[in-house]
Amino acid sequence: MTESSHFDYIIIGNGLAGLQLALKCSQDPFFSDKQFALIDPSDKTENDKTWSFWDRNNSQWSSIIHKSWSKAKVLNSKTTIDIDLTPYSYHSVRSLDFYNYAKSVLTSKPNFKFYTDKVVEVIDNKDIIVKTKTNTLSALHVFDSRIPEAFFTNTTNTISIIQHFKGIVIKTENDCFDDSTVTMMDYRLKDGDQTSFMYLLPFSKREALIEFTYFTENLVPESTYDSFIKTYIKAYLNIKSYEITESEMGKIPMTSFDFSKYNTKHLTKIGTAGGWVKASTGYSFQRTEEKVSTIISNIKHNRTPSHQLFKSKYRFYDKIFLKVLKDENHKGEWVFERFYGKITTETMFKFLDETSTFTEDLKVMRSLFSWTFIKAFFKTL
Repeated sequence: MTESSHFDYIIIGNGLAGLQLALKCSQDPFFSDKQFALIDPSDKTENDKTWSFWDRNNSQWSSIIHKSWSKAKVLNSKTTIDIDLTPYSYHSVRSLDFYNYAKSVLTSKPNFKFYTDKVVEVIDNKDIIVKTKTNTLSALHVFDSRIPEAFFTNTTNTISIIQHFKGIVIKTENDCFDDSTVTMMDYRLKDGDQTSFMYLLPFSKREALIEFTYFTENLVPESTYDSFIKTYIKAYLNIKSYEITESEMGKIPMTSFDFSKYNTKHLTKIGTAGGWVKASTGYSFQRTEEKVSTIISNIKHNRTPSHQLFKSKYRFYDKIFLKVLKDENHKGEWVFERFYGKITTETMFKFLDETSTFTEDLKVMRSLFSWTFIKAFFKTL
């Protein structure tokens, strides 16, 4: 019997967006008779990143949450901002735990098939064709996590910077960390006037992820991250002896590029390629949940899957923020200090979740009010 190469849905890329979408569909009876193909060149057997997110209820990801915190802090050379996250919690998920969980669920479903292969071409016809190195598949709809080539070549009317970073997980022989508090940003050690900072997730009193992060236009050599992390551990954490157990590097586009114009009736860009990363912060885990839920609702109501995936006012807010960081990158420390220090936790997270009211938006704007933002506002109109 010949195996069918036609599917109802093909998902290109088994990253955060592709697997969250597949998992949500696998849990919904509406899709129980639909056939899915998931294509990725990697078997996803490495812990290649750490995702963090916040929520105020019991998370659907509770079984794979690596660590949660109820307190946070932001530091610079002059002050420390202590943040009580209540009623929210801040969670960390290791990518390998997420991959393993998703694969264990999906491989038990007879209507989901995995292909370890590389997509070389997608032909958008009535039945959309996906060509890989070794297969030719077809589907009624394709969800594609590959970034459009135009993002790298067509920068007209686009504001972009890069969130780029290296992090290491270290273990110490003695108790060295306050594992009740996450360090969101530590500006005491930074690279000149650029927006750069340390991010610290203490998994226990003897283990932590320590990451040096930039929000800038240009990348730096790996040795630059290494140097800052080494200095931070020795001079600011006062740790002399430790073991490096893991490391990760990444670069996330923070951009106003309009990825949505690459969505069609039969193809939907997802994840970073769909503009799902929050342009002003780089957060994606929780936004992916929200986008996936919208897509599934659209399919059930016979709408194009990408229908109303974005809220225009937040895209405008993000564009202003990006303009500030692009034109006056040295102002990043001031911006985030005021954002974390001048508004309530609930207003802050609702604004980042894009669920805030206009009154709450005004509170955020008031906290950031300055000539810098006034200039950026008019430049983005």
